[in-house]
Amino acid sequence: MNIYVGNLSHDVTEDDLKEAFEAFGQITSVNVIKDKYSGEPRGFGFVEMPSKDEAQAAINGLNGTDLKGQSLNVNEARPRSEKRRGGGRR
Repeated sequence: MNIYVGNLSHDVTEDDLKEAFEAFGQITSVNVIKDKYSGEPRGFGFVEMPSKDEAQAAINGLNGTDLKGQSLNVNEARPRSEKRRGGGRR
């Protein structure tokens, strides 16, 4: 299950996120999203956990908690499959 983690402090590393989520179970991957031009963190990331139950426990346990001075926004990641309307060539 892929989990969205928002409102991240710019000081948070992938290791920090991994440490927070490991308390709830096994982690497949951790990814803090960075700006492709500046390399600066964009304030959100994703954590993937193989067990849906453990992932749900992590969402419930970490949403609204403080990590490096920011209150985390944790929920199930939604797929990026919705195509954007307008602006495209035909």
